[in-house]
Amino acid sequence: MSKTELVTREGYEALQQELNHLWREKRPDTTAKVAWAASLGDRSENADYQYNKKLLREIDRRVRYLRKRLEVIKVVDYSAEQNGRVFFGAWVEIENDEGEQLTFRIVGPDEIYGRNDYISIDSPMARALIRKQVDDDVQVSTPTGIKEWWINKIWYPQQQG
Repeated sequence: MSKTELVTREGYEALQQELNHLWREKRPDTTAKVAWAASLGDRSENADYQYNKKLLREIDRRVRYLRKRLEVIKVVDYSAEQNGRVFFGAWVEIENDEGEQLTFRIVGPDEIYGRNDYISIDSPMARALIRKQVDDDVQVSTPTGIKEWWINKIWYPQQQG
């Protein structure tokens, strides 16, 4: 299954910021370290050279990925028509019969890393919630069976301004 090509405005800006940081700050710094380490002579036993050369490859790989992704992803901005229903970019609070509550935001797959309060639009939970409204029941298929949740609250960051 391919990744969804959607991203929130904040997510797009974060990816752009990461690309700028890697290209303008981290890569030049690492390149300078590689050049310095290479000037010391024997590269085969030079740990600084080996480490920074590997780091440079990782930076270049991430830069290539980000450049390609930023060309194809589509920014989805908030629209007033979304109010009252779950769509891309929504914050959702749900609860099950045991009283367990979850609160998360539905975002693009590029935005979930490093965040435990974001879920991908491609996840079973997000797919089950799309187009639902407050007090709707939602059944989500999980590896341990079908779980039932109901929606307590839906909001969009732009509504709070």
